[in-house]
Amino acid sequence: MGYIESDEEAFVSAVNLIELYTWVARDYGETVARSRLESVEARCYIVPLEKGISLDSARLKLKHKLGIADSIVLATAKSVNGKVVTGDSDFKHIDGVVFIG
Repeated sequence: MGYIESDEEAFVSAVNLIELYTWVARDYGETVARSRLESVEARCYIVPLEKGISLDSARLKLKHKLGIADSIVLATAKSVNGKVVTGDSDFKHIDGVVFIG
């Protein structure tokens, strides 16, 4: 069973919603993007970007030389004691990340 189809709790950063919507809308149009966003919202808890996550994100950005969005995603996962599940090679060198690429 894949991570998306699993019945485990799933969390997603508010930043992931921006990335998802932008990528899907660019390649498939806004109607499909809205549909994908609704699927994610139905499956996942949306974690807002709050001060603690922001500060942890800054530290992780410096430590791992990540972009802002990636550091927010990592900080969000850490804030819920979760793991980042990704195909993004920028995360390959980070412990606790499940790389599926």
